[in-house]
Amino acid sequence: MATTNTSASYSLTLRAELENQPGALGRVTSAIGEVGGDIGAIDIVRVAAGHIIRDITINARNEDHGRQIVEHVRTLPGVQVVNVSDRTFLMHLGGKIEVANRVPVKTRDDLSMAYTPGVARVCTAIAEDPSKAFSLTIKRNSVAVVSDGSAVLGLGNIGPEGAMPVMEGKAMLFKEFGGVDAYPLCLRTQDPDEIVRAVEAIATGFGGINLEDISSPRCFYIEQKLQERLDIPVFHDDQHGTAVVVLAALLNSLKIVGKRMEDIRVVISGVGAAGIAVTRMLLDSHVGEVILVDTRGALYEGRTEGMNPVKQEIAAVTNPRHEKGDVHEVLRGADVFIGVSSPGLLTAADLESMAPDPILFALANPVPEIMPEEAQGKARVIATGRSDYANQINNVLAFPGIFRGALDCQATRINSEMKLAAARAIAETVGDTELNEEYIVPSVFNRRVVELVSLAVASAAQRTGVARRHLANVPEEEIAAIY
Repeated sequence: MATTNTSASYSLTLRAELENQPGALGRVTSAIGEVGGDIGAIDIVRVAAGHIIRDITINARNEDHGRQIVEHVRTLPGVQVVNVSDRTFLMHLGGKIEVANRVPVKTRDDLSMAYTPGVARVCTAIAEDPSKAFSLTIKRNSVAVVSDGSAVLGLGNIGPEGAMPVMEGKAMLFKEFGGVDAYPLCLRTQDPDEIVRAVEAIATGFGGINLEDISSPRCFYIEQKLQERLDIPVFHDDQHGTAVVVLAALLNSLKIVGKRMEDIRVVISGVGAAGIAVTRMLLDSHVGEVILVDTRGALYEGRTEGMNPVKQEIAAVTNPRHEKGDVHEVLRGADVFIGVSSPGLLTAADLESMAPDPILFALANPVPEIMPEEAQGKARVIATGRSDYANQINNVLAFPGIFRGALDCQATRINSEMKLAAARAIAETVGDTELNEEYIVPSVFNRRVVELVSLAVASAAQRTGVARRHLANVPEEEIAAIY
């Protein structure tokens, strides 16, 4: 199924030389509109005798559509296409992040304190009490974003180099929204034990580990082993970040349709990292019934085809009636569909077979299980993973605030209570007067989200005994503790 919406992710800047006469620009903009391009800006570069050079920023639907727009403009008389720039590639030139100093080094005194000989005193203090690394180094505010490139976005196993732009982007979002210094670490190994050993070896300098784009079921083993071996939070965002935001969206959706969590029946399509994590979070929230479906049909205890230890474990605590069949069959009468699987899976008829006021979270990216246009009028609440539709289920609502709270209280882990607290905080950011079918989760640019999530997470960490630092009674500066 093709996407019909233009997007900034497929935007280009077309530099064109036009005859400097009335109507020339109108012919160009009309031509762009004829083939479905969306003009974002028009700027004058320079004016020469008889000609004017303009930069025209255009959003396209995909790469092929962008090429079609350019070729159509090239056919216009009196118009010369000078250059075409892909704005997304331009943003990535030279990488998207950098390291900056927090303190200046402008004098000999600065140098002697920041480096030798003064730094030796700080090193000695930390060597005598390693816990001081949290207050005297960047550890207190740093997260490693670790990937092996085995399950990158919708691209699959593209390796560590191919994964780097995504990990850089993740680091950007950590800094922009949570004020967290994050570092992309893409490992040239896909051996789970090697990944565990590598992360364990570099963990000294970090206050938390964010695992990213590691394929299932390997990701479960890697996360579990690292949680056992490290005394800092280890969080696989593809699992838990997705689950937190899905739960937040579901909590608010249930308010709209007037149903209770313990009464609903949920069908989840996709039994990878996200599907398993969403299921576990719903079970922790006392959902009435949940059924997982993969390419072989519904999971149930005792199924043998296409199973692995993770599927067997989750099958034992879901689908209590041992329903069988494909997604179309088990969806009949369900209150909620959550898709983390593949595009074009559902039809409008599937939605019509659900319970009254169905809730649809079609999260496959970039093309969801059913396009919102097809689901309109069939589902009461519709959410996707895309930014060009209402109700985007976006992990950036979760992970910056979760790590901000975990780092602030120096948590040893991120437990289920902290994740549940994060989901509730995200949901509560949408006030009762704002809540409606088109607005079930806050905007990712709502700066209150990180603040509320971080406080909720830190509070849950303290309440459950995994916080080393209690925010209410620990001063911001702890330097005096070294004496």
